[in-house]
Amino acid sequence: MQEIDEKEREEQELRLQANMDKVVHKIIVMSGKGGVGKTTVAVNLAYALAQSDKKVGIIDTDIHGPNIAKMLGIEKESIGGTEDGRLRPVEVRPNLKAVSMALVGFDTDRPIVWRGPLKAGVIKQFLADVEWGELDYLVIDSPPGTGDEPLSVCQLIRKVTGSVIVTTPQDVAILDSRKAVLFSKELNIPVIGIIENMSGLICPHCGKEINVFKKDGGLKASKELKVPFLGSVPFDTEFVDAGDNGTPFVAFDNPSRSAQAFTQIVKKIEDFVNKPKYRDWSR
Repeated sequence: MQEIDEKEREEQELRLQANMDKVVHKIIVMSGKGGVGKTTVAVNLAYALAQSDKKVGIIDTDIHGPNIAKMLGIEKESIGGTEDGRLRPVEVRPNLKAVSMALVGFDTDRPIVWRGPLKAGVIKQFLADVEWGELDYLVIDSPPGTGDEPLSVCQLIRKVTGSVIVTTPQDVAILDSRKAVLFSKELNIPVIGIIENMSGLICPHCGKEINVFKKDGGLKASKELKVPFLGSVPFDTEFVDAGDNGTPFVAFDNPSRSAQAFTQIVKKIEDFVNKPKYRDWSR
């Protein structure tokens, strides 16, 4: 990433705000810890919204472990350029555009060894210099925790419509998800709600649900923290194949119990952000 002077920095800031003014809702998907399926939630949320004819963009701000390109089946694609020097996102399907470090030509096997300022600079470029156009939703897939990347996103966008917190039912994940909720509240970002992912394993043989990671931890946390509970998504072995094959599970013709549960969650998210006060806040 090249250093920019003060004039270019000011111009980039203007481009960023102009870009964000064209987006109705900006949703950041967060988790307190890794391994809870946050990217799976972000990808399927963006895909489901696009399926309902909304114009959607998704940004992968996990600089060190970008995975949305793989999960969307676009890992062989790359970000293009426009005649005026801006960046063109990859079109995943009609109404869905994506940007990720995995799409800018880096060797996917090599680690990106960067400190905070460099990461913040790339995130700013994703927001300011990508030609997103008019969007109904911009979904931001944030890396785990409450560090540089989510803080940069929230400070740069300024008016994030809301956060979606992803957790699994066990105590250690719930403990960390509380931090993500409090992070949002400290930055005056409305918490759209908590999703309990991997909420029981659907046995592929008998169809019964096995509570591998306990049950209802996300619901308990939502009540204690006084934030909405969006729902539980059971773990399904089809998820693994779907992620590896680049097909979001909400795209399946015969939706599983997990996909059906997720569809209801998406509806709750849409209902939440379309309330008048959140519609005004998002601008």
